[in-house]
Amino acid sequence: MVLGYIKAFLVGGVLCAVGQVLIDRTKLTPARILTSYVVIGVLLGALGLYQPLADWAGAGATVPLTGFGNTLAKGVRSAVAESGLLGAFTGGFTAAAGGIAAAVFFGYLAAVIFRPREKR
Repeated sequence: MVLGYIKAFLVGGVLCAVGQVLIDRTKLTPARILTSYVVIGVLLGALGLYQPLADWAGAGATVPLTGFGNTLAKGVRSAVAESGLLGAFTGGFTAAAGGIAAAVFFGYLAAVIFRPREKR
């Protein structure tokens, strides 16, 4: 169990460290880096290369944005197998709907509990 935590910490830490290095050393904006992470996750997921990493590292690979991209690719792949070409348009939404709904719900809950306000 402890080894699983260590693997998740190392892989997630490396993904975050690469993003931080890109922010510090390049002129890329954080939005472009985040978008790149999702696209890289989609590409690696579509090629079947990301799932072995996710199986090995657990949450260290599935929680960052590359894991979101992998989820989109996996959803599209399974929906295309079931529904044909229409699945290419619906599969990603179906696969990621639970995670997106949870993020919106818990973000709203945090806003209600902590009553955010503008900085002055």
